Amino acid sequence: MTCDTESEVKRRAYLDFIENVQPKLSEFADAFNHRLAGHPALDELPPRHDLMIKGILTDIAIFREENIPLQVEEAKLETEHSTITGAMTVEFDGEERTFSQMALYFENTNRSIREAAWRAVVERMGQDSERLSGIYDELIRIRHQIALNAGFDDYRPYIFEAKHRYDYSIDDCLEFHDSIERVCVPMMHELQERRREALGVATLRPWDVGEKSGGGVDIQGRSPLAPFENVERLISGCSNVFHGMSPELGGMFDMLRERNSLDLESRKGKAPGGYQANLEKTRIPFIFMNAAGTHDNLSTMLHEAGHAFHSCYSSNLELIGDRNPPIEFAEVASMSMELMSQPQWSEFYGDEDARRAKLEDLEKIVCFLPWMATIDAFQHWVYANPGHTHEERSEHWLELRRRFGPRTDWSGFNELKETSWQSQLHLFQVPFYYIEYGIAQLGAIQLWQHHRRDSTDGLSRYARAMKLGNTKPLPELFEAAGLDLGFDEGHVASLIGELRVAMVEIGD
Repeated sequence: MTCDTESEVKRRAYLDFIENVQPKLSEFADAFNHRLAGHPALDELPPRHDLMIKGILTDIAIFREENIPLQVEEAKLETEHSTITGAMTVEFDGEERTFSQMALYFENTNRSIREAAWRAVVERMGQDSERLSGIYDELIRIRHQIALNAGFDDYRPYIFEAKHRYDYSIDDCLEFHDSIERVCVPMMHELQERRREALGVATLRPWDVGEKSGGGVDIQGRSPLAPFENVERLISGCSNVFHGMSPELGGMFDMLRERNSLDLESRKGKAPGGYQANLEKTRIPFIFMNAAGTHDNLSTMLHEAGHAFHSCYSSNLELIGDRNPPIEFAEVASMSMELMSQPQWSEFYGDEDARRAKLEDLEKIVCFLPWMATIDAFQHWVYANPGHTHEERSEHWLELRRRFGPRTDWSGFNELKETSWQSQLHLFQVPFYYIEYGIAQLGAIQLWQHHRRDSTDGLSRYARAMKLGNTKPLPELFEAAGLDLGFDEGHVASLIGELRVAMVEIGD
């Protein structure tokens, strides 16, 4: 469905699956879970299945038959969101362009062009803003009712159980937000003040700096990084990157290409974003993204390939429940691949552009963590206060942007800023899937540090941990790769300090 949101045939087929097949599957799954849980030999299963069994017992505890029709409605609304956002294009520079293609203009050295591109995108989003707010209202209502039906006070503790989050709590997430506010936000402001001075502007406007990543136009006036001209070049270049890292990774990536498991180009009617999906029958990963020739696109490809490698490493585990790891560690696989691949970026760049790309990526980590905290904190408030009004939602969003956001001047666009949360598809389609990126980013920094000291050791740690799939709890997966799992200010400060040192080294 994400590959072609305009196809009425596919839309009807998908809705038929949601309405008529998925409900039966939910009932069958619950019946199977009960049968397994009641089996007299359950305790005789090998320890590697413990987490899978724990997850099944959790699923039994929170399953309610009355939630099945609610989950059908939820899925239909998520599909409607994909259809709406997949249809968003703008007429710009003489052509109809997708939002992914418009990203090229946000790095243009001509400020007027950047502004025009930004205005075109946000004004197009504004046309559907009311519809998207209505969809989100319905999703909040449905999700809150699902939680109530399952015996919870609100959606937050329910989704923590549904996501099998056994190793950290809501309070840990809130502590993580505080740590990011104290450690990352000041450094982000420092980086963006440097950007403002270099650009020679009185204030940074939304077209001068990325709201989510802190990136944007090059502050030295250089042309945007252009690592590839077309999808074929992206694929061949990534193959060389991964072969340069290790023959094993290169072989895994080539297998994806040979099995037609890559849908990478940006086109009208294709859902936004990027993801990697496991095709469980063949155990072959599938990668989806919207490539338009930017460095961010290259980062996305490396990121999703990391997920695919994780899937390949754990594919020998017999049961699906043993193969699919906690999301927090799945994102370590992807985020660390972005960083560990840096020594091979000469495949796409000359020396100066490679240095520039590495530095930009490290700066984006510093700026992304506050955005991650914003999105996660926003969801905690939204679902803890399900009866809120649009005005209260906007007010709280703006409060969070003041707490975690860049010092960007939105004068003249305040209404658009109030609904800028709508650009984050996770809020609609995968609720509470965002803190994982922050947890994993800290793990990825540590794995990257191992790799910088000894690339063979770094890749060995990577493979050893990824092969465990879901057979160990999250802290033990971190431990298997030689990583620490933590949320406190000291832990965050130590890792961001390592980033600062690396940024100075690269900058010199």
